[in-house]
Amino acid sequence: MIVANRKSLDKILQMIKPYKKVLLLGCNECVTVCAVGGEREVGALASELRLFRAKEGEEVEVREHTLERQCDPEYIDQVRPFVGDYEAILSMACGAGVQYVAEKYRTKPVLPAVNTTFLGVTLEQGVWAERCQGCGTCILDQTGGICPIARCAKSLLNGPCGGSTNGKCEVDRETDCGWQLIIDRLKELGQLDRYEEIIPIKDWTTARDGGPRKRVREDLRL
Repeated sequence: MIVANRKSLDKILQMIKPYKKVLLLGCNECVTVCAVGGEREVGALASELRLFRAKEGEEVEVREHTLERQCDPEYIDQVRPFVGDYEAILSMACGAGVQYVAEKYRTKPVLPAVNTTFLGVTLEQGVWAERCQGCGTCILDQTGGICPIARCAKSLLNGPCGGSTNGKCEVDRETDCGWQLIIDRLKELGQLDRYEEIIPIKDWTTARDGGPRKRVREDLRL
């Protein structure tokens, strides 16, 4: 799941200041799960924008619309009949959604209402934690299903470092040491011998060089 946080109201107001007619787009996927950009959050933000503009004596028309996803063309096309009625689009999707909407409606400014933060999981209601950085070469089979890139503050491929104490990270004593989690997990699996294997330097070219990355499944193409 992509986890995001809403930008401050001041920042959003600054972005839309030049516009009197704004299409506010929500997304029913990841940002709904983390309570940032779903239909409820779209309604709340729209109300805030209208109230502030009214208080300042400024006009604004905000149309609320929540798409199933903003990362698939068939859903983005649903706003085509009325997108021309608005001066700007304010998107509450992740950064990928914002960019894709901008690609489809090139004459409209598409503004981000949220900050995309990480790929994560739900720990409990209202709490999300990072689990993946999308590095392009997954090594979870070697580390007991725990990612050292995302879970270790230093992203060490071989650890732990000399700073961890009592299973806690030296960068933040409230955070579990990622490599201690890996060692404990390997013990549970009866695979502690895997800890002796040296993980080679990651080939970051699969994730960093020559971007942007693209994934093609020929068997699914039309």
